[in-house]
This record gives sequence, structure tokens and C-alpha cells, in this order.
Amino acid sequence: MGLVDDLRAALPHEGGVLTDPDLLRSYEHDEADLVPYGTPAIVVRPRTTGQVSAVLRAASRYKVPVIPQGARSGLAGGANAIEGAIVLSLIGMNEIIDIDAENRIAVVQPGVVNAQLRRAVAEKGLYYPPDPGSWEQSTIGGNVSTDAGGMCCVKYGVTSDHVIGLEVVLASGEVLTCGRRTAKGVAGYDLTSLFVGSEGTLGVITEITVRLRPAPEPSLTLVAVFDTFPAAGAAVSAIVGSGLQPSMLEVIDRVAMSAIEAYRPMDLPTSAAALLIASVDSGGRAPDDLARISAMCREARAADVFVAADAAEADALLAARRLAHPALEHFAAHLFPLGGGIMVDDVAVPRTRLVELIEGIERIAAEHGVVVATVGHAGDGNLHPIIVIDRSDPVSLSQGQKVFDAIMSLGLSLGGTSTGEHGVGLLKRDWLAREIGPTGLKAHRSIKAALDPDNILNPGKIF
Repeated sequence: MGLVDDLRAALPHEGGVLTDPDLLRSYEHDEADLVPYGTPAIVVRPRTTGQVSAVLRAASRYKVPVIPQGARSGLAGGANAIEGAIVLSLIGMNEIIDIDAENRIAVVQPGVVNAQLRRAVAEKGLYYPPDPGSWEQSTIGGNVSTDAGGMCCVKYGVTSDHVIGLEVVLASGEVLTCGRRTAKGVAGYDLTSLFVGSEGTLGVITEITVRLRPAPEPSLTLVAVFDTFPAAGAAVSAIVGSGLQPSMLEVIDRVAMSAIEAYRPMDLPTSAAALLIASVDSGGRAPDDLARISAMCREARAADVFVAADAAEADALLAARRLAHPALEHFAAHLFPLGGGIMVDDVAVPRTRLVELIEGIERIAAEHGVVVATVGHAGDGNLHPIIVIDRSDPVSLSQGQKVFDAIMSLGLSLGGTSTGEHGVGLLKRDWLAREIGPTGLKAHRSIKAALDPDNILNPGKIF
């Protein structure tokens, strides 16, 4: 008996263990560009926690690396395979186990798609807020592993603000249950928070308990058009500083708007420098809140402000924002037919430093002669500069990397962080080390060694 035989005995269902080279190649990487990956030796697709446990026991016995994967929609290389590894795909563990409306919690397996959970709880008058741009594709397990955010974080927070309990299989195959189902609970170390955002390096998450909210009031939405990108940033600073709490505050610059319009025409004002999309869901106060936001946008020299006529028009604006990533991939392929690609950044700064970040991104792009599109969750101070490069041109690759590094350095110099929601993965290992320093890195390594002494879980990721 060898490793493959052991895995087939543990996962006897059809498609439980894959070794066909053509199939293995489809599990090599996530959606991050320009980071390394390899071809796994085996892909396993468990259906139960017991099967995950059996896989990790076998991997520990044979000292074979295990790469947990979900929908592979990540943007930092955190799910990238390495040569000879086992890829553990959790996409088949996709059951919503329980929706407890009275206690406002849901229990799900990691393969449940974000939008699927949002719709399921909405049928019971409840709301699961985190909504990353890939919400129709990304899974809750992947969201938890990277502590994903989304459009409504400005009011409702990121994934970690809603996860209250986990079931995790450790490298040894032991099953750990941590957290709670109660509204309050402070017993022991907060192991749940430790695993959220750990990107599969400490354990494999097999069950997630999330906190739900009552369904929000219907939202009202406006879009403000600006002749300069920094003016849009100034409007955001004014809105956030006023004490208002919008449910969405998103920004799209001219390059991104043009790419979206070319990809899927929807009459965006592509001659403008930036578009600010703001929503409020504050019930009876919503019209007054939206009027105040409109006034602050005009004070920040918005060229025009439009209020969405109805929910359908508001949804169309949100859909436009969600299209930024695929639209810019399409734009890059058109601009550089031999090797167009994008590097997606994810930098967050204190909200009071947002204008400085915006101005700095524009300056860096101009200095290096590189096309950079910027979209992001402006209300959080979290922007996604998207660097357009030609993979076939070493000079373009080098310039793109210089721009990426300059933006990272700028973000940290403004008191920010190297990743607001995409995670570290492979893309930002060096930047994490700079951000947390030698003592922080030592603490990370100590925790990793305690839970995964043989370093079989997603080795090489984060640090």
C-alpha cells in the first residue's frame, strides 16, 4: 500500500482521488498573476470531515505537503499548488448544515458559495454581510481562510467580524472544534480568530459557524462624478468624518471605468476621472443621509451627482463595480495581445490618509509610465490598484513590479497594511515580513511550528 492507495481507501467515491495529469493541471493555481505554482501529484475531493482527517493522517505519515483549495478565486497565490503535493479541494463540501433564525447563526461547510449563503438566509429575513467581488464564485471556506471583505465592509465589517466558530482538521488529522454558538463567550484563547485569515497554513477548515444579522432596510444609492481622483478621495474623507455610516462607499477611476465600459457597455461616464458609488440602508433616515452625502460630494467639487432611480439601477452600478477585475483582464489582453496581464494590489491605509494614497498611486504610475487602474472600498481606506503589464516583455514586467513595490511601500509609510482583504499568499510574503517585523515573524513561525511541526500545510505561504 502506498499514498495513493491509502487515499483511495479513505475516499472511495467516484472522483474522490484524481491522478490524471490533465485534471491535475487544472488545480495548479488561483487567479493571482506572476506568482509561482507547480503541478500537484494528487488531487483529493473529500465530502466529510472524516475524509479530510484521513487525508491529513496519510499526508503526515508520508510527509507530503497538502494545499487546501476552494474555488481558486483568490488573488494572492495562497491556493497555488507545489510540485508533488496533494491538493485538497473542499469544493464538494458544500452543504448549508443549519440556519438557526432564532439565534441568528448559520453553520456551513467550506464549499458553500458566498452568494448561495446570502440568498438562503435572506429567505428567513436574515443577512450575511461579507460580499467579496467574486461572491458568485468564492466559497465561505476561502473567505474565512483569507478573511475576505467586500463592498459592504464600510458598515458591516469583514469575514472575521461574522465568524464565531470553526471545525478544523489539524495536520495530524485530529479534529479541533473552537468558538461557540452563543451570543457571548470568552472561554480560553480565541482560536477561532487564529484560524481565520491563516490561509490554510495552520489547519483545514471543515465547518464554519457564522453570525447573521436581521435583513437591512432597502438601500438608496447615488453616484458622484469627479474631474480628479483626489477630489473623490476628499469626498470620502468628508463622508466618513461626518459620522454618517454608508452601507457602501466604492470608487472607480477612469481607467477602470473605460475597461468596464468596453467589456460590458452600461453608459459609464468614461470621460470623468473617478466615480464614487455610495449607498445607505438607514431606514427612515436614508433620504436625509443620502442628501447629506450628495452635499458633501458637491462640496468636494463633484462635477455631478445622480441618485439611482430604483433598486435595479442601483444593482447595475454595483454590478459595474464587480466587473472591474475581469474587465481589466480583458483590457490588458487587448492592450498587449502577446501577453497582457494584471497585477492586483490590495493596500489599506487609515481613512484620513486616503487622499495621500490616491495621489501617490497616480504619481507612481506616471513616474514609471505604467497603466494603473484603481478601484476599491474607499470608505475603508482599502484600494485595489491594478497594474497592467505585458508578460511577454521583460521591461514591462520589471516596471510593473517596481510600481507594485512602490505602492506597497507608500501604503506602509502612511500607517497602512500590505493587504486589506486578499491575504498574503505568495504575492506579499516579503511585505508581510516588513510590516510585522522580526519579532512578529518569529511569533508567526512559532505558532506554525506548534500546529504543523512537519510543515505540510500550505508550505511557503504567508512567510
